[in-house]
Amino acid sequence: MRRSRRLWGPTVVMTSLALVLAACGGGSGSSAGAGETDPDGTVSVYGTEPQNALVPTNINDLGGTKAIQVMFATLVGFKGADAKPFNLMADSITTTDSKVYDIKIKQGWKFHDGTEVKAHNFIDAWNYGAYAPNGQLNTDFFSNIQGYKDVHPEDENAKPTTDKMSGLVQKGDYEFQVTLDAPFSVFDIKVGYQAFAPLPDVFFKDPKGFEQHPIGNGPMKFVSRTPNQDIKLTRNDDYKGDDKVHFKDLDIKIYASQETAYQDLLSGRLDFMEALPPSAVAGGKYKSDLGDRLVTGHLLGISTIAIPYYVPGYNNLELRKAISMSIDRAQITKTVMNDTYVPADGYISQGIPGARPGVCQFCKYDPAAAKEAFQKSGFTGKLTIASNADGGRKEPLVAACNSIKNTLGVECDFVPATDFGQWRSIVTGHKLTGMGRSDWSADYPSIEDFLNPIFKTGGSSNDSTYSNPQVDALLAQADATANKDAAVKLYQQAEDLIAKDLPTIPVWDEKGVAAKSKNLKSAALDFRRMPDYPSIEVLKK
Repeated sequence: MRRSRRLWGPTVVMTSLALVLAACGGGSGSSAGAGETDPDGTVSVYGTEPQNALVPTNINDLGGTKAIQVMFATLVGFKGADAKPFNLMADSITTTDSKVYDIKIKQGWKFHDGTEVKAHNFIDAWNYGAYAPNGQLNTDFFSNIQGYKDVHPEDENAKPTTDKMSGLVQKGDYEFQVTLDAPFSVFDIKVGYQAFAPLPDVFFKDPKGFEQHPIGNGPMKFVSRTPNQDIKLTRNDDYKGDDKVHFKDLDIKIYASQETAYQDLLSGRLDFMEALPPSAVAGGKYKSDLGDRLVTGHLLGISTIAIPYYVPGYNNLELRKAISMSIDRAQITKTVMNDTYVPADGYISQGIPGARPGVCQFCKYDPAAAKEAFQKSGFTGKLTIASNADGGRKEPLVAACNSIKNTLGVECDFVPATDFGQWRSIVTGHKLTGMGRSDWSADYPSIEDFLNPIFKTGGSSNDSTYSNPQVDALLAQADATANKDAAVKLYQQAEDLIAKDLPTIPVWDEKGVAAKSKNLKSAALDFRRMPDYPSIEVLKK
């Protein structure tokens, strides 16, 4: 929503629509003012160009997710500061062994083309997402369903023996059964991620046509998309979910510059930004700029720097240690980010059950130890950190580079990509020539979501191409452990091994500081640093 999943767009990507942080009770996640609201008003939000067409199984960046999450309704939604799961399209999800799940869906829900959402729409969508020749970014999310290896062989040169997973069986128009390879206690909330959204029959008849005019089943429906300009949606008045929107039209405006977007917000030409530009953060200027238009929230995400194993010279643990210990996280988060972020010292976002402080022993700023490790590494040449430069991503990474340079005495340059879509294409195409930004935002509130997609061999958001058989074995064991508490302990063991290998370097966690315009009465952030659409109310002009 990354991986990024759901990787943060100017951050990872990823879930369904009712991701409410401070919903229904005010709190720090929303702000309100006096005035009559306009249920037929228009809301504009800051956006970045999506990497791909708006198909749930092929979108895991923030730019695309801003549209996907409100266009599609999944089986499960999440609400509250702790992202508590609730049944959205699911009538019930039951299991006796955490391996076989019986799923009943609510009747009478319709896609935007008027066709009813039925069990086969979920089955067909999941099979499409898993089938290797379709090349979907989120394919790995289906990997624990029985029969996945038949539709997606481990050998990428092998041909699938079928295009349907044996673990998906329709039991009626509104009921289907999912059998997993092994018990997996997280599956009943994992299906809240957008990759598990249903697709209408028309998609399978004409996927390319669908990409030009996607059809969902959520609170808002697609109107138009103009590349590098905007994505327009309008309210689905027939929507049956509890997470309805309270405005008519949505305009996701694509900006090349976050600074320009912020000026538009201050002048009322843009209504919502989920993060603030460096010029506003510097010296806490945003506080006087915004006043009661400041929106704060609790985010479940983490920022890291990936060190790809495929880049010559970077498959070097001592170099990784040296880089990590040479970054002065406390100073950067205080001076460059003005305390809108906090230093990270582990791989799981604080607030996720199972997160622990101090897991990354090499995440403490230690110039002497960094220099010693760098000398041991034998590395020669120049270091680089690449990222999209928009969305306030450039400044802290330039500061990280300078910290590395000043500590180790090695050249370090920031390398900007043209935009976020191009940036993610470089990463997913394994075309990095140095380090790269690799942020992650929770798709669903589980420690598993911070490990499997990013660190499992072949994971959908494994930006560093990390592979450790011991980590894979622990993750598989944790996945197959029905008892949630016992599973968390195994995931923690995997995190401990990852922290020793440093495939990515944790740097900082975002507190969650957003802004709304004078046109909005209320707005909130959801747990993935996304606009919480159901909370938004437009003031009548």
